Amino acid sequence: MKQNLIALLCGVIFGIGLSLSHMINPNKVLNFLDISGNWDPSLIFVMAGALAVAFVSFKLILKHSAPVLADSFHVFGKSSVNKPLIIGAATFGIGWGMTGYCPGPAVSSLGLFSVESVFIVVAIYLGFFVCNRMFEQK
Repeated sequence: MKQNLIALLCGVIFGIGLSLSHMINPNKVLNFLDISGNWDPSLIFVMAGALAVAFVSFKLILKHSAPVLADSFHVFGKSSVNKPLIIGAATFGIGWGMTGYCPGPAVSSLGLFSVESVFIVVAIYLGFFVCNRMFEQK
């Protein structure tokens, strides 16, 4: 129960951060991605801040033998580039470029009661389902 409450709190804080940075506004994101047109570079500062916090946090946290609320760390161990990674990255990039939403902001946008964000979240979960079916271990 305690673990779920902390996960919920982290999700709420993340959602607030996405809202404050306007990353839940697809037009803001699309303008950031449009480097040859109406480019809006302001999200570079959001990304740089997030990378800095993540970099320092991982360096400090991984010095411990285990997390506070779990038995062990769950760090992805693969470092090779393979077909599922390339297909997933391309699909993610195409979807992000077409809609202006990536998964976090799409879920956060549900709080705005936007029909568009409902369709995006459903499409994301449909993509998860299809990917699991395509690449499941036999």
